[in-house]
Amino acid sequence: MAVMDGALEGGGNNLAPRPMEMVLAGTGGCTAYDVVMILKKGRQEVSACDVGLKAERAETDPKVFTRIHFHFTVKGKNLKPEVVERAIHLSAEKYCSASIMLGKTATITHDWEIVEV
Repeated sequence: MAVMDGALEGGGNNLAPRPMEMVLAGTGGCTAYDVVMILKKGRQEVSACDVGLKAERAETDPKVFTRIHFHFTVKGKNLKPEVVERAIHLSAEKYCSASIMLGKTATITHDWEIVEV
């Protein structure tokens, strides 16, 4: 179960994530999971993948996402940049149903960094 809330002006208390924030969080989790699994299958020593998201929404109803930027921080040992980049692209273009669905209304961009641990 997940607790959600809404804005004060909509009758909410602004005490928990809003439904559309949960959509973004779920999308970040979906793509991070994909990236880790792809890297592990590629025998990369990945220990974590964090995804920060920034999004813009339409100003009129339905207020769909119009732009989403994903920033991946991939942690591990001796990770090959070209393999990390390929994993992110495979998730975005083939495996992550959530980001592929959001790509129907939003321009999606990505960048990434590797942190050696």
